[in-house]
Amino acid sequence: MKELVVISGKGGTGKTSIVASFAALAQNAVLADCDVDAADLHLILEPRVKQTSDFIGGKQASVVTEKCIGCGKCEDVCNFDAVFFNGQANDVVEKTYTIDPIACEGCGVCTYFCQNDAIEFKDTVNGQWFISDTRFGPMVHAKLGIAEENSGKLVSLIRKETKRIAEEQKKDLIIVDGSPGIGCPVIASITGADIVLIVTEPTLSGKHDLERVAELAAGFNIPTLIAINKFDLNPDMVTQIEEDARKRNMKVIGKIRYDKAFTKAQIMKCSVVEYTGGAVTEDIKALWRNVTYAF
Repeated sequence: MKELVVISGKGGTGKTSIVASFAALAQNAVLADCDVDAADLHLILEPRVKQTSDFIGGKQASVVTEKCIGCGKCEDVCNFDAVFFNGQANDVVEKTYTIDPIACEGCGVCTYFCQNDAIEFKDTVNGQWFISDTRFGPMVHAKLGIAEENSGKLVSLIRKETKRIAEEQKKDLIIVDGSPGIGCPVIASITGADIVLIVTEPTLSGKHDLERVAELAAGFNIPTLIAINKFDLNPDMVTQIEEDARKRNMKVIGKIRYDKAFTKAQIMKCSVVEYTGGAVTEDIKALWRNVTYAF
């Protein structure tokens, strides 16, 4: 079983559209959308959800008003300014402490030092994750709650479930739609992968962000390939990207021309290779062949 992770240095490079086309071209694959902060692969693949589970990403502290004696120890030890002396009265004191759930980082220090066991430390639901069927096979995806954290932990959970399904169903390939950038969810997406494909575009910002994510992938010693989307918009920048790739011992294995079919396919909720049989589809098919050869 092999795992291909498709990432990008920045958003908007066409990464998800390319992953959707790979899903259409692949055989015997399991899909994973690890871009949990802004998941959108489901908009193209229209998954039919079979199983929904809550994602428990951390813990959160809260004061039990009835037990609080107003000693202020929790406020003293909190490094995040999350504790306030504005709670309701109880049988002991006229005012108690409260904890701002947004400011609380779930470190648990206040719980440890509370003299009267007046602080609860409970699991928090940070989002949901799903196991679904698509027209191209099984898919694991998720939805992180608004302003919630621990997206890297959620990505790791998605990849774990994807591998479990692949083993159970004897699938020989996992295709992962990773996150853009170089943050925690990207690191969680590529760790232990067989091949990383970076999708970039021929712009100055695209080149700069490609350099950053290429350095990240190199640090994990994972074979890394590069695809240039909309290559025909800036040939000079394409040349610069290819030269930089050679210096990094990375190979540009595909170039995809600019085509409005990308947008039109999204509107129709289908991949580019399903929507059109034109030149852009041939570009994507050539890229897919080169990726499969790399395995």
